[in-house]
Amino acid sequence: MASVESRNKLIASALCKHLSLDPSIIPADSLGSDVKNLYSNIKAASANAVNQSDEVLKWVEFAEAFPLTLESNFENLKTLNDELSVKSVLLGNGLKTSEADVIVFSAIHSSVINLSNPNKEKLPHVLRWMDYIQHKEDFVGLFEKIPLQKPEFEPPVNVTKPAVTSEADSKSTKTEQSVKNVNKKEPDTSNGKSKADGTKGKPAGDKESTKVKAKPAEEPTKVKAKPAEKEVPEKDNELSVSLLNIQVGLIRKAGKHPSADSLLVEEIDVGETKLRQVVSGLAKYCSPDELTNRLVVLITNVKPGKLRDVMSEGLVLCASNEDHSKVEPLLPPQGAKIGERVSFSGIDGKPEDVLNPKKKQLEKITPNLFTDEKGVATFKGIPFMTSGGPCTSSIAKATIK
Repeated sequence: MASVESRNKLIASALCKHLSLDPSIIPADSLGSDVKNLYSNIKAASANAVNQSDEVLKWVEFAEAFPLTLESNFENLKTLNDELSVKSVLLGNGLKTSEADVIVFSAIHSSVINLSNPNKEKLPHVLRWMDYIQHKEDFVGLFEKIPLQKPEFEPPVNVTKPAVTSEADSKSTKTEQSVKNVNKKEPDTSNGKSKADGTKGKPAGDKESTKVKAKPAEEPTKVKAKPAEKEVPEKDNELSVSLLNIQVGLIRKAGKHPSADSLLVEEIDVGETKLRQVVSGLAKYCSPDELTNRLVVLITNVKPGKLRDVMSEGLVLCASNEDHSKVEPLLPPQGAKIGERVSFSGIDGKPEDVLNPKKKQLEKITPNLFTDEKGVATFKGIPFMTSGGPCTSSIAKATIK
């Protein structure tokens, strides 16, 4: 059985590595104290010392109370697994490991690595999180790597069916030909005489000829339909963000596109029975490892379609600066729930089941999406809100697409 002192030594060593401190600064007699005092001593020695937040102290207490015996710690691990089912990391956005993540990882490592395989399978979120931390932090020589069986990521390549396209093209060609044939026949429908023949063959004073000429003069009345054309752009200008189904998602897997270097393929959990496959043009700005286990904001009612032969079932919303040199996915806040719909204060409405590409609804709404001077994502200045607060970006005054 591990002792309090050996556990605290691991926590102290891991924290020192995380904070780039020399472990020798820690007094040997402090290793037998509680985790909270140990953490306070280490923070005091850090040149970048900041106030210890309540959230960090909450996880310090969790580490302190975590049982040292294998028989009694499984229930605590299940509690942690439930906590991690709705977030990628314990604190922060996952782009940088937090002190809370380092402390809890160090406290539970020996228990998790000694679990039986059946018990490990009951803790998928804990294992996923620990695998992420052990790859983000340099813990060489401190902790044995916890092996995690990862399925190979192979985006399905859907075989195109040219026959269907050909059939559609054939039908389209036949339809066009039919219209042309009808148009050709139309002039011959009045006892073998066309209107042109009738008007040209009659004398100027002929009453019948006058009647024939009068009919074309009546046709301009159809031009009255033009006001309806003016109404269309007016309605387009009123398109509401409520038409979009914007949800919080967690990227479970990310990998390179099989045939496009600029694209990545992500499998995103939005609370459905099946993960959504989404293709994003983020390869230049993010690595697959940086996106894995990251919360994102995505539109889930865009029409599914192929991008370079790989099906995409959503659109990850990203902020970008003016010259597009910096692009990053919008970040939901700590506490946002996977699958919840992003809301906008004062704007109600039901999203479309599937956006119609021909109506260009998305193209008419996205010009109103941007981050404010604090990096808060907004629609016409109204924040993207979740149960945990607003969605944000590190890029202020950015466009969102």
